[in-house]
Amino acid sequence: MSEGPRAGAPGAFLGGAAPRRRAPEQLNRTGWGKRIALLLALVFGVIYAIPNLYPPDYALQLSPREEAERPLSEAFAAAQAALAEAGLASFGATLEDRAALLRFESNDAQLRAQEVVKEALVRGGFGDNFIVALNLASTTPAWLEDLGAQRMNFGLDLSGGVHFLLEVDMERAVADRLRAFEDEVRTLFRAERLRYLRPVQTEQSARRMTIRFRDEADRDEARRLLADRVLEFTVTAELIDDAPALQLTLRPEVVKDIEDYAIDQNLVSLRNRVNELGVSEPLVQRLGRNRIVLDLPGIQDSTRAKDIIGKVANLEFRLVAEPDAPRSEVETYDYEFRAIDLERALIVSGDRVSNAQAGFDPETSMPQVNITLDGRGGQRMNEATRGNIGRSMAILFKETRTRTRYVEIDGETVVRQIPYETQRLISVATIQAALGNRFRITGISQREASDLALLLRAGALAAPMYIVEERTVGASLGEDNIRAGMLSVAVGFGLVLLFMLVYYRLFGLAANVALAANLVLLTAVMSLLGATLTLPGIAGIVLTVGMAVDANVLIFSRIREELASRSPQQAIHAGFDRAFITIFDANLTTFLVAIVLYAIGSGPVKGFAVTLAIGIVTSMFTAIVLTRALINALYGGRRVARLAI
Repeated sequence: MSEGPRAGAPGAFLGGAAPRRRAPEQLNRTGWGKRIALLLALVFGVIYAIPNLYPPDYALQLSPREEAERPLSEAFAAAQAALAEAGLASFGATLEDRAALLRFESNDAQLRAQEVVKEALVRGGFGDNFIVALNLASTTPAWLEDLGAQRMNFGLDLSGGVHFLLEVDMERAVADRLRAFEDEVRTLFRAERLRYLRPVQTEQSARRMTIRFRDEADRDEARRLLADRVLEFTVTAELIDDAPALQLTLRPEVVKDIEDYAIDQNLVSLRNRVNELGVSEPLVQRLGRNRIVLDLPGIQDSTRAKDIIGKVANLEFRLVAEPDAPRSEVETYDYEFRAIDLERALIVSGDRVSNAQAGFDPETSMPQVNITLDGRGGQRMNEATRGNIGRSMAILFKETRTRTRYVEIDGETVVRQIPYETQRLISVATIQAALGNRFRITGISQREASDLALLLRAGALAAPMYIVEERTVGASLGEDNIRAGMLSVAVGFGLVLLFMLVYYRLFGLAANVALAANLVLLTAVMSLLGATLTLPGIAGIVLTVGMAVDANVLIFSRIREELASRSPQQAIHAGFDRAFITIFDANLTTFLVAIVLYAIGSGPVKGFAVTLAIGIVTSMFTAIVLTRALINALYGGRRVARLAI
């Protein structure tokens, strides 16, 4: 007959049966379900980490522009002939429908090949109708790519290129929209024949307008009218200089929408513009409230980059000309395989477009583009359309580009960038009613609606941008950073492995296996998520190695303490259980710090935070779950006199 637990002892129950203590042979067993889950996790890690063992090839990507008239195959053949003549050997050349790829042995050969191919295409009559982009061609086996396994992306500090930190003038964006609202209010009062005292006083800092009236009746009528038409403001009645007045203050949520729109529009415009630089995968992303990070891997000329960032694009709204219009007053453009005659007279240009969003007609569910013009633009649009219902209106997209020309000066070949303008029709629609500052374009497909809204927003920057940080990272420096970073990881990893093996013997061997698995899982998760590895990110990996082994040190130290009063099996069980809370609390606080760093930090800090956060999760899994499974496999389920710890 066994003795029950003592009163007050751990595990004692009042009013119920005492729990049965498990025999040592029943402790530290890992069920088959957990074993299979661990095996699947390790297989997952290996599969998605393997692509990082295949370094990419330096490559040139040749792709045609929309206006290209000659086929890609001819340009590709000309490029190969020029490279052969210049003695630049390429390998693994591939030609697809919209892109051709040439691979090279080194970054220097890649950069030289880009200049050779550009010159050859210009001299061969292809002009600037083909983009010659620097690229990194994947060498990952096809079966891994079919599973979605890809290499980690490298940041600018590891791959080289140009980095810009741009600041968007949010005050200017809000001020411009406030002036547009002021024009809109004036137009509304004029249309309703409502009298007010000029001028309308606008306070940019307070983000409000003050409108004075002759009497309270006019003020009340204006307030009623504005309540129905202008929802962006909080309207309050005041008495200013003994005159009835209304104060219109921009709502905080409207200010935030204006700022978000300014950032989003500038992001779209920048993404369109950096394509001119021939960068295959530029990084253009928002940073905080009013900043944009622009990383251009493979670009070494910051002057050229700044020129492209600031280039001009615009839109023009014109009426389609009548059939009997004089030829001197029309211009002809190609649109959907037919010629369209447009009046030379301009209704409004794209600088009057304050917003453009793709959407759907609530009644017909057909795609449409909702366009908002500023006050002056809305007035001009109304004047032009109210007498032309039933006619067609076209949108002309104009963009200033540069073409490369090689000229001989004093016996030397000099590169010249000659500006030129491209023009193309992006929409032709029928005017169904008089238009104002807000109207919609219908009769187009969903894809056309999205493209049109994109082009309308990308025609010009919503607010000025200023370069607050600029730096150039050489390709050789990036390679040095990779070698130094990998060396630091290898040295740190090796020293930890040696220490654990010497100090904790067989338990240390299990910890070393878990530590290796941690690196594999960390690499796999970062690759799967498409995270970008930076030099601070490598520092995060080194820190993760230390944190992972720290958890095992806590567990093993606890097991040693428990061996003084418990059997080996009970010591192992108690060591893992009692160390868990300490490990969890320590990692949780570090994880919260990583989240804060990611939320408020800049680009390099974000890279460190991402690596650290992912590393904390994988290290917790391997240090606790995997290590315990390995220890259980070595000692679990049998009587042990001594532990190799």
